[in-house]
Amino acid sequence: MTARRIGLVAWHVFKESVRDRVLYGIAAFAVLLVAGSMLIGQITAGQDLKVIKDLGLAVIELAAALMTIFIGVGLISREIDRKSIYALLAKPLPRWEFVLGKYAGLVLTIVINIWAMGAALYLVLVWQDWIATEAMRKSWYAPAVDPRLMLALVMITAEMALLTAVALFFSTFSSSALLSVAFTVGIFVAGLESGDLRRFGDIVSVSPAAATFVSAIGWALPAFSEFDVKNLVVHGIPVAGGLLLSTLGYAAIYTAAVLAGSVALFSRREFK
Repeated sequence: MTARRIGLVAWHVFKESVRDRVLYGIAAFAVLLVAGSMLIGQITAGQDLKVIKDLGLAVIELAAALMTIFIGVGLISREIDRKSIYALLAKPLPRWEFVLGKYAGLVLTIVINIWAMGAALYLVLVWQDWIATEAMRKSWYAPAVDPRLMLALVMITAEMALLTAVALFFSTFSSSALLSVAFTVGIFVAGLESGDLRRFGDIVSVSPAAATFVSAIGWALPAFSEFDVKNLVVHGIPVAGGLLLSTLGYAAIYTAAVLAGSVALFSRREFK
């Protein structure tokens, strides 16, 4: 009944997360910004639809990252602070099931929020399409209600699934939520620049040893930059199927490796 136990932990995390005021605040702020992008687009002559899509997708990604970080780093440390970890571990619940359940519950929460915000963006785009003139439509890079926007949402979802694993990893061994947030934010920001780090020697004139060291860090970090297809989608440029599949495969492998590390650390942790 492993799947059932993991499911129960995940459901508990989901219910707890949807009651979190931080989550509601970030989600409401994101929905308002997505709607507000429509007003911003109105003052950008000839670029209204591009601005709405660009800003809307960027806000969804940022809001999802904030939810993931601020809820994810407390998934396990919160249980330790409440002393409820002792009761949970006293039950016939292996630690690895506990960790995977926590992960699955937060991913479920984040996925629902990403696609709810995506639906809000689509509603704004439907409205834009309805009020647009034929001349305005001819100036657009891609249709207003473009199904390819879903590809951007899929990539954001995969990116956040990986970021959730990173946040959970730091939560398994750090008792300080502040440190976990700092580590997770640092990894996320560095991962967004991983492409430049890998090519550091070509960008900056440094010694071969320094270039190799920085490049190695770039390859070791999760490549969050690879999930960014927003620019392609907004400009109506096709996203290659190979790129999509390879990036999703990379996310799955890296996430599994980070979760394995989380399980290993948490299994060895002593609670006093």
